[in-house]
Amino acid sequence: MTPPRSADEHAETVARLLAPLTAEPAVESLPLAAASGRISAGDIRSEVDLPLFRNSQMDGFAVRAADIRRTPVALEVAGDIPAGHETPVAHTPGTAIRIMTGAPVPAGADAVVPVEDTELILGRDDDLAGAIVEIRRSRERGEYVRERGSDLRRGEVLVPAGTRLAPRHLAALAAAGVESVLVRSRLKVGILTTGSELTTPESPARFGQVFDANGVALAALVEEAGASVAVRRTSDDDPATFARLFDEAVASCDLVITSGGISKGAYEVVREVLAPRGAEVTTVAMQPGGPQATAVVDGVPVLCFPGNPVSTQISFTVFLRAPLRAASGLDPLPLSTARLAEPVRSVPGKRQFLRGRLTDGEVSPVAGPGSHLVAAMARADVLLDIPAHVESVDAGSDVTVWTL
Repeated sequence: MTPPRSADEHAETVARLLAPLTAEPAVESLPLAAASGRISAGDIRSEVDLPLFRNSQMDGFAVRAADIRRTPVALEVAGDIPAGHETPVAHTPGTAIRIMTGAPVPAGADAVVPVEDTELILGRDDDLAGAIVEIRRSRERGEYVRERGSDLRRGEVLVPAGTRLAPRHLAALAAAGVESVLVRSRLKVGILTTGSELTTPESPARFGQVFDANGVALAALVEEAGASVAVRRTSDDDPATFARLFDEAVASCDLVITSGGISKGAYEVVREVLAPRGAEVTTVAMQPGGPQATAVVDGVPVLCFPGNPVSTQISFTVFLRAPLRAASGLDPLPLSTARLAEPVRSVPGKRQFLRGRLTDGEVSPVAGPGSHLVAAMARADVLLDIPAHVESVDAGSDVTVWTL
């Protein structure tokens, strides 16, 4: 009997399997509105200065700082510039021009006095003809004036390559007049969950049936890792049905993931169908998640996870999350250490991935090690990584944790 491989050895196998997906990443152009969450394929440089023109930071009055050295001072109101004003205006020394936030600062003016520091002593807000404004506070040159290009110069990098485009990036790109961006194409992933016992919330669960948690979990994990779910199907334990659904997924996807059907018992449909097609079905010395399988079918990498809901999620986290993020252009999520709040025991010879909750640098186990405890998994936010050679860990010890 072949001894179980270590979790690190299986992780290396999976990384090699997915390596071709990162070799030459494909790119595509997307409208800016459709690019949220996508990875920029190259540096995006601004074709304009930001701000586009010299403009006012406040509602107030554009003046020369030299004219308001001593305050209070009364100045003639020589004009009015609302936001969106398209005709250049020149400022005359010794006068003030009313200006709104974002409006172009007139040539010759070098400061803006906020409206709170002024008062119209002649004229009305709706009729500035012959108006006089009293300036009650002096301002230095440049105060409340946004200079052209003070945020970014034309030709400078607005968003670097490899950036996951968040709302703040989209806002900056939109401000620079960018219509579309080059992003890395998302890998198309197929997900096949197996088991005649599976049903969906649309149908009441009959005796002996369970709701399919793995399809939902894997789809969310795939999306979180930067890929897209192209196919998601559920198969019963009929080999012909699984084979048909599997071939459809392989034909349209870059990667296929299955859950269930690879243990050593009867009705193991994934093993029955894929082993003759070259799948390597193995056991990994870890708990949960011992049964694992890999294959390449028609050039498409295939990863087969065990079917218990916790086992499926942990298998994805330990084996697939990092290489899938790399293939998607995302950085890996780093491991960290935390202080154990209470002692734990571990099964000798198996690397344990216990569920835990992290609070102020201290981690507490959540529920037991059972691979069916999907509700307990929801209460956890980290995995406690207990090495295979360790049988117990004392409270206060440092342990490695994986962020969920």
